[in-house]
Amino acid sequence: MQIFNQKLTSSYDDNVLMMDRLLRVDKSFDLIRRPMRVGNTRMVMYYIDGFTQTASMQKLMMYLVTVKDFGDGSADAAQKFAETNVPTIEVEVTDSVDTLILMTMSGCSVLLCDGFGPNAIVIDLRTYPAREASEPENDRVMRGSRDGFVETLIFNTAMIRRRIRDTSLTVEYINAGSSSRTDMALVYMADKADREYVKELGDKIRNLKTSSLVLGHQSVAESLIRTKWYNPFPKIRMTERPDAAAASILEGNVILLCDNSPEAMIFPTTFFDFLQETDDFYFPPLTGSYLRILRHVVFWLTVALTPTWYLLLKNPAWIPPGLSMIVPQNPGALPILVQLFLTEFALDGLKLASLNTPNILSNSLSVVGGLLLGDFAVTVGWLSPDVILYMAFVGISNFTQSSYELGYAFKYMRMLLLILTALFNVWGYAAGWILVFVLIASNVTVNGKRNYLYPLIPFNGKALMRLLLRVKKHD
Repeated sequence: MQIFNQKLTSSYDDNVLMMDRLLRVDKSFDLIRRPMRVGNTRMVMYYIDGFTQTASMQKLMMYLVTVKDFGDGSADAAQKFAETNVPTIEVEVTDSVDTLILMTMSGCSVLLCDGFGPNAIVIDLRTYPAREASEPENDRVMRGSRDGFVETLIFNTAMIRRRIRDTSLTVEYINAGSSSRTDMALVYMADKADREYVKELGDKIRNLKTSSLVLGHQSVAESLIRTKWYNPFPKIRMTERPDAAAASILEGNVILLCDNSPEAMIFPTTFFDFLQETDDFYFPPLTGSYLRILRHVVFWLTVALTPTWYLLLKNPAWIPPGLSMIVPQNPGALPILVQLFLTEFALDGLKLASLNTPNILSNSLSVVGGLLLGDFAVTVGWLSPDVILYMAFVGISNFTQSSYELGYAFKYMRMLLLILTALFNVWGYAAGWILVFVLIASNVTVNGKRNYLYPLIPFNGKALMRLLLRVKKHD
């Protein structure tokens, strides 16, 4: 991390020259250096245009020109001035050049004065561009609150504070990234979270060896967990919903909020956490349990359906008479395995096209495009109607949970099962499932003492029941 170890001196001119040099005020038009003189007192303010509330800054400057005494240059002059003559909410007195540079680049205003001695005053008049806290697109609910995290850190902490009015709620500030100097916050309940785990996690984040975290939580995740590329299962669970984040905090988990990112990272993370949804908790236990069980069954079917169907087609003697309808009447011109892979790629191609299509056309493109492609492929004879049916189920069922990473991990496992089944028949099918569970069990996360398959490994019956069923909790 880039650190300026200098300290301010008692010389006002030397301090101004050093700040001018480090901030490079002559190179950036939006970095404002505002010198002023009140009587015989010289002062200068540094701030970034666009991050400062213009009306508040004007009022502060109008007030400063009426001040009679700015200090005598002693070591405590700046502190006395801040206590008696700075009418703003957040004020800090410091002699650390690194703090002054960081605060200026973060949007605060820095005031140097020849009466402050070896100190300067940091005044927080920041305002960041921000959007409304609307409901997240990929984590909607049928019932419940409609707000979601935004890209401004302080707004996100406020949405959690609104839901947890307990003095045990701790919001611990962390700054990381030698170039981005990204603001982050660890949020946890001091009386419920594992203190050793909180300390370990905080130390890991503070000691990140990276220059930039501009991609938010994805940059943090890749810096925290250095694991093998071939394991696609997600390492960290994320949510854009403040109600889900607050519930996780009250369960003893730790939340990491990152400035410029509308997501919260939830620690620790296990595989079963990804198959929970916020809607489960906005319905009665019976309905919530039904939705959760259905989600598990449907999502696992997305992995097993096409490989199992392909295995049966390779071994038609295994198909009972009652299931003879699964044998395609019109198998198509291409081999079934090729058809399945082409459809997999076509689904992803439609997703990419939909993402880059203007909103007014995206829905019609994804629906009409899928229908047209499927109909033409069957009419021409490339694909079998059975392949279209099964892959349509798989494509839609991927959206039964909100984690894109888990959806793609299961997609890769499905393709792996198909390849191994094509090469080694039933032995490849069995080996593929073994490999799937090995990859899940060996996945590396920032879990502290928990295994990725907890509470299945190690086994905890009550915890597993709470994850599989929506059990009413009694505190």
